[in-house]
Amino acid sequence: MKVKKMQSPNTGIKCVVNTCYYYMDGDHCTAERIEVQPRNASNSEQTDCATFIKNQ
Repeated sequence: MKVKKMQSPNTGIKCVVNTCYYYMDGDHCTAERIEVQPRNASNSEQTDCATFIKNQ
C-alpha cells in the first residue's frame, strides 16, 4: 500500500523497522497514514503493517 511520504515524522507512530521506505532515524515513521491488518487478529503477533515497503 503506497502512501505519501512526509518530510517529517508522523508523531503518533513509533516504528523500529529500519528496512522500511517510511522509516526515519530515531524510530519514526514518515508515512502519511498506515494500515494495520488483518481485521480479525486476536493478539499483536497476528498483526502487521500493510503500509510497509522494503527500502531499496
